[in-house]
Parts: sequence; structure tokens; C-alpha cells
Amino acid sequence: MLGGVGGHRMKSVAGELCPGPASLSDPDLETLTGLFHRWGFDPAHAPAVLRRWYRGEDLSGPPSRRLPSALRERLAVAFPGEGCSTVRRQSGADGTTKLLLRMADGRTVESVLMPGYRPDRAAGCISSQVGCAMACDFCATTRTGFERNLTSGEIVGQFLALRREASASGRRLQTIVFMGMGEPMLNLEAVLSAARRIADPALGGLGGRQITVSTVGIVPGIDSLTASECNVQLAVSLHAPDDATRARLIPAGRRFPIFEILAALDRFQERRGRPVTIQYCLLSGVNDSPAQAHGLADVLGARAVHVNLLRYNPTGPGLTGTQYGASTEEASEAFSQVLASRGVVAHFRRSRGPDIDAACGQLRARAALVPA
Repeated sequence: MLGGVGGHRMKSVAGELCPGPASLSDPDLETLTGLFHRWGFDPAHAPAVLRRWYRGEDLSGPPSRRLPSALRERLAVAFPGEGCSTVRRQSGADGTTKLLLRMADGRTVESVLMPGYRPDRAAGCISSQVGCAMACDFCATTRTGFERNLTSGEIVGQFLALRREASASGRRLQTIVFMGMGEPMLNLEAVLSAARRIADPALGGLGGRQITVSTVGIVPGIDSLTASECNVQLAVSLHAPDDATRARLIPAGRRFPIFEILAALDRFQERRGRPVTIQYCLLSGVNDSPAQAHGLADVLGARAVHVNLLRYNPTGPGLTGTQYGASTEEASEAFSQVLASRGVVAHFRRSRGPDIDAACGQLRARAALVPA
């Protein structure tokens, strides 16, 4: 129900089933404008209300900033929720901050704030689902299984929490990546709804090109993203140059062979005219040999892609019981040099927060074992 007093479960203004009271992170401008009209208030107030919410301003008390008191009271009833709250915070020696955020139904997700190369900038990593169904063997998130999709408002709530963290440390949140818990392509409608608000100059203010949606290679999702008008970047977690190794690491790879994934990337690039990022996590003795580097160069061919080489943060045994280890410095450099010799643009993404359970899913799994 819309605009009612906040029961435990209610329909959000975006049409999603919210797990608790709605918050002003839920509606987009068009939805809120229509709601004001139905309530009998001037719809012109809607942009100011959302701007103030995204800036973290209090709407409930004075000064009203020309918002009628009756409207403020109606908003307090219709949108009593905060979206999400911080349960745990861990800060690493490198400046990385990891947040465990609790949704209205008690479920938790992880978001990470990473300092940028410039001292006044930061990047954020946010989740799209509670848990994950992809069963990637080297990822801690998959051990808890999939629980539910996040709503667009809960995704926006993560962004706002990270922006507050960045501001408190004297930084500006400049970029966002959907590389946290979950597979964004399996919750794409909510992801894109949130991304539009995060990008909107009048709301989140990031711009579409500062937002990256990452996937393990869900081809229908990539094509849906391509067909959308949401001007975001795309990253694909490949992690292997051949289907057999990839299926061992990413069971979803059995459904979408590498050639089909790359064909979907070609369609995205043809429509958007910009490079796609290939994520490749180097695992010792699994996917980090020079022969596999040549294999990766072979499958990528002449495509205009950028390979992000990732240093693995060990998370313990995978679902299969395999204990994965980070590639050695020597093997990693040799892999990189092969790619360079083949004309593939690649660089190492800095490993973040190894001292604070920064790998995806670690903090959530640890918190589940320790009373809050």
C-alpha cells in the first residue's frame, strides 16, 4: 500500500516488495511527483525533497525550507524508514572501510569504500543481492547462498551510506562499482533504477560513466543492459581463458560459454562505443600460467577491452573444499608480461583491505558467527 503507515511489509512506491517501511531512497522523481499530486500537494516540491534526502538533510523538523508542515508530516508517515543502517564498520591500514549494512528485515549486505589515487577521492563497491546464487568457488559470499534481491531503494541506501563515510574522511565518492554481493544481471531492473538516481545530477550526481555494473557473464542480462538507456560501464568477470577452467571456478559458466559472453560484449561495445573491463582474478596454479595468459589473449583477440588483473584475498576453502591461494608475484608478473607482449591492455587492480575481511562476503560471514 502506498502512503500508509509503515507496516512490516509494504509495496514501495517503485512497485517493489520492500521488506519494511519505505524510505525516500525508494522513489524516483517521477514517482514522487505523481504521489504529491495524488496527495494534493504541489508536485514542484518533489525535486527539493529528493535533493535534500540525497544530501542527508533532515526533512522532519525546522527549518522547513518552504516545505509545508502538512507535507512534511505526510512524508514522515509514508516514508518512515531509513533504508539501511550500519551494523559493523571495519577500517584497514590502507584506508579501506568496509560496512556491514542491515536492511529493514534484518538481513545484511556489505559495501566497501576505497580511497582513490587522489587524497580527496574515493570509490565505492555496493551489493545488488543478499547473498548470491552463482556459487563461484573462490568467493566467500556464495557460502551463505542466495536470500533475496535488494530493492532499488536499498541499493541507493548503500550509496548514501558510502557517501557519508567518504565525506567524514574528507573525500568525495567519485565512482561506484556493482561488484559486491550478488549478481547484478539477475536483479537488473532494481540495479538500473538505482543507478539512474545515483547518476542523476540533481540526486546522486555521479554520472553514468562513473558507475560500473559487473557480471559473471549472464548473457541475457548483458543484452538487456545494452538495450537500456542507462549509460553505465560494463565489467565481466572472466577468470579463465577456457570454458573447462571457468566452469570449475564459476558454475554459471557452464550455461554461457566464453564465446557467447564475448559476443554479448561485442554487442554492448557496438551500441555504446566504449571499452569493456575484463576482470581476471589470478589464482595460484589454477589460472595464472603463461599458457593461460596466451589463451586469454587468443580469446580476446583484437577487441578493445581492458583487463583488470586482481590479486586474490584468500577466503578459506570453497564450496568444493578447494583451498585457493593468491598467485605469486613472479607468476602474476609473467602473466601480465605475456598479455602486454600480445597487445592486450592490462593492469593490476590494487588489493584492498586484506586486514579487514575485505573480500566479498567475509565480514558478513564472520558477523553471523559473532553476536552484534
